[in-house]
Amino acid sequence: MNTPVRDGAWLDRMYNNRALVPEYATHFANWREASAHTRASHRVFQDVAYGTGLNETLDIFPVDAPDAPVVIFIHGGYWRSLDKSEHSFVAPTFTQQGACVVVPNYALCPAVTIPQIVMQMVKCLAWVRRNIHRMGGDAQRITVIGHSAGGHLATMLLACDGAAYAKDLPTPMVRKAMSLSGLYELASVQATPFLTDSLRLSEADALRCSPAWMPAPQQATLFTVAGAQESEEFVRHNSLMQQAWGEKNVPVAELQAGLQHFSILEALVQPGHRVNQLALQLLQA
Repeated sequence: MNTPVRDGAWLDRMYNNRALVPEYATHFANWREASAHTRASHRVFQDVAYGTGLNETLDIFPVDAPDAPVVIFIHGGYWRSLDKSEHSFVAPTFTQQGACVVVPNYALCPAVTIPQIVMQMVKCLAWVRRNIHRMGGDAQRITVIGHSAGGHLATMLLACDGAAYAKDLPTPMVRKAMSLSGLYELASVQATPFLTDSLRLSEADALRCSPAWMPAPQQATLFTVAGAQESEEFVRHNSLMQQAWGEKNVPVAELQAGLQHFSILEALVQPGHRVNQLALQLLQA
């Protein structure tokens, strides 16, 4: 499966981004501050329920235009930490382009499993497809963007068989996604010691939640981007989906110079940055 066999200490070094970026707390503080400012200065519908389960709520940043394209942003945190409230800062980049932005929450491990989180995001996407027209959004023009674990979840949504989930949904449920520093095969994650207790990821679940081992979805486009300063494993993951699904489905698999695991998310909202340009290109496709 193209997965290197390494010892636990090596895997911990590769996957512990907080250890690799000692200033990570500053990034998180900046995200929280910018997000609070965004909610205070922009119209937002907070804590809208997309289901009745744990953490099944989302925030919507609407625009004053009918049939607006929709961006769903899925936060990271190794499926076990962080919150939508810390990621509101992503919204203005896209509302300024006339897009309605949805930022969902999901339950966190170990209270749930990664397969359960995947299904929460399927439920979220189904809710958006059925309801976003009430906020002026166009359910036919949805782009999903995710960071880290959120990049994994965004990629899983591309591979989702909507018709198997509900008869009123199409397959694919979404055709465009962008993953920042995403994870695409979970066998290596399952073998990483510092994640074991919280993720409780079985070998079977690691396999069923690895989009790199799934058939390439038809008529779907994925952009993968990571920081050139990230670990060897995140660099490997970044090219893995293009190898697995081909350049037709994954036309962009880029490393961005000077960026690490957290600064790449900030590049997403930096006007003129290549990461920002790629996101807008996908949105407008």
